[in-house]
Amino acid sequence: MPKITFISADGTAQTVDARTGDNVMQTALAQGIEGITAECGGAMACATCHAYVADDWADKVGPATGAEADMLDFAACEVTPSSRLSCQITITEELDGLVLRLPETQI
Repeated sequence: MPKITFISADGTAQTVDARTGDNVMQTALAQGIEGITAECGGAMACATCHAYVADDWADKVGPATGAEADMLDFAACEVTPSSRLSCQITITEELDGLVLRLPETQI
């Protein structure tokens, strides 16, 4: 089972087990990760599951493209090249150890 580490804006890290095939947002909600609001439930109709992919994971996860990149324009915090909507990152075995930083706010 892949593990994902979420680092809150205050630097607190929480590592959780994730199911292959789920997306990162689903995992965060199921594990009670504070900092992922997910108001649209993963329909890519908001930007409240915004996260920053750690630099050493950027190539494996890839950049936001298309509609996801457009939706990130509505993020409450700064958008960077490592910004992704966590609902758009599907968990695979290759993402075991993924590290994501969470913004100060989602709304």
